[in-house]
Amino acid sequence: MAGMDSVRRFLFEDLDIRGAVVSLGNAWHEMHAGRDDPPAIDALLGELAAVTALIAGNLKTPGRLSFQLQGHGPVSLLFTDCDEQLRLRGTVRHAGTVPPAPTFANLVGDGQLVLTLQTNVGNPYQSIVPLVGDSLSAVFEHYLVQSEQQPARLFLTADADFAGGLFLQKLPGADARDADGWNRIEHLAATLKPAELADPAANLLMRLFPEENIRLYDPRPVRYHCPKDEEKVLAMLKSLGREEIEAALAEQGEIHIEDDICRHSYRYGADIVPRLFD
Repeated sequence: MAGMDSVRRFLFEDLDIRGAVVSLGNAWHEMHAGRDDPPAIDALLGELAAVTALIAGNLKTPGRLSFQLQGHGPVSLLFTDCDEQLRLRGTVRHAGTVPPAPTFANLVGDGQLVLTLQTNVGNPYQSIVPLVGDSLSAVFEHYLVQSEQQPARLFLTADADFAGGLFLQKLPGADARDADGWNRIEHLAATLKPAELADPAANLLMRLFPEENIRLYDPRPVRYHCPKDEEKVLAMLKSLGREEIEAALAEQGEIHIEDDICRHSYRYGADIVPRLFD
């Protein structure tokens, strides 16, 4: 399907309103393949993946952007991150039963969402995103309006096959260009049906805003990227020290480490000791 796995920025040329469309097909498949999460929780991870790629694709300073939601509902952890090359990964952890047709509040409880941006210079920037609203779209819309100090709209959707979103933002000069422009665009955008977000960006924008003059920029590809990182695992084991490793081997016969985010398994037998320490 054309236009899949990309972020595409666009501009209403006559209005001073900008936006972006994110579409995730394969990247989303790879992220949640074999997870077997309840559909409502799966959709939450998909929506967070879509908005993470969207924001990463619009960053002024390149870096690695991550969002971590820690909740006290059935979802205890929701995590996604994306680098400047739009390589995306993510995971969700949940426990307990999910009520039928759960609301956003049912799933995350009184959680908090932390944004971390690690650029190539200095310490990471961290910010708490308040969970204001009854959906992930509402939470991020509120956050984006606060952080950019400009009106914005955000629409997100995710199911087993597709995750995507549409972002719109009014720029400071918009009212001078067309006093009714933002109002008109907002009303048209509100007619969007979630399934339409799976259409190619050009078709989607032409159907939603048929009268508008839109400049659509080239798509930036997004991909799932969660390779094995054995060096990191070995460094962690080495930091535990020889005695602890030998004790663990004596007790269990092997050392088994599960990588939570990328779902890789690492298993080591007794030969790991000389590898690490001799």
